[in-house]
Amino acid sequence: MFTIYPAIDLRNGRVVRLLQGDPSQQITYSDNPAAVAKRWVSEGATWLHVVNLDGAFGDHTASRANRRALQDLCCCVRAKIQFGGGLRDINDVKAAFDAGADRVVLGTAAVENPRLVADALAQFGAERVAVGLDSRDGIVVTRGWQQTTQMTAIELGSLMKEMGVVHALYTEVGRDGMLAGVAAELTAALAQLTGLKVIASGGVRNLDDIRELLQYAPRGVEGVIVGRALYEGALSLREALQAVVATEQP
Repeated sequence: MFTIYPAIDLRNGRVVRLLQGDPSQQITYSDNPAAVAKRWVSEGATWLHVVNLDGAFGDHTASRANRRALQDLCCCVRAKIQFGGGLRDINDVKAAFDAGADRVVLGTAAVENPRLVADALAQFGAERVAVGLDSRDGIVVTRGWQQTTQMTAIELGSLMKEMGVVHALYTEVGRDGMLAGVAAELTAALAQLTGLKVIASGGVRNLDDIRELLQYAPRGVEGVIVGRALYEGALSLREALQAVVATEQP
């Protein structure tokens, strides 16, 4: 089942997009995350991808507003919520689930604290814990994409697979928020080389990108996160979901 995840990136309680993850290049779309969530669900979304950007950057004060926003939108929509950003210990993970999240995404922690991934898998199960393989030119980046590691996405993904991880997100940071086209072939290669089910993220421009990704679903690409293209009208969520249904019908 290929899933389209509308992105709701939160910064100080507002819905924003950052160009290439750069906090100085912000586009603000709404002061009402719950209303945005309702819109995407009304258009057919069954999952939402929610990110606490302030948590990822280590801003704990602003992060609290995003956690309140998470609670609000979990209460007001019936879609499932995939949540990430700033989850650094098991208490953070538990708090996300208590707020209503259905799945968490561990990015920085997968590199700096793999024991957290193991603990989360043990306590909550592989369907509720995903890892973020966020990369710049194939090299994993952490801390809100501000720090570069010594690991490739394939290396990290393979380690996570060995630990029992099933789901991963792959973002090529240079494409994120740029409407530059999705890295479909790279996402599929990562899925095949690691054995993970991979959700593509970053660069989606239009319906053609969705159709391209759907061709790679048999190779382990299980979904895509879409942000700016939806918010700026370059992609219709309804049409994208119809394309998925058309592909999956016998």
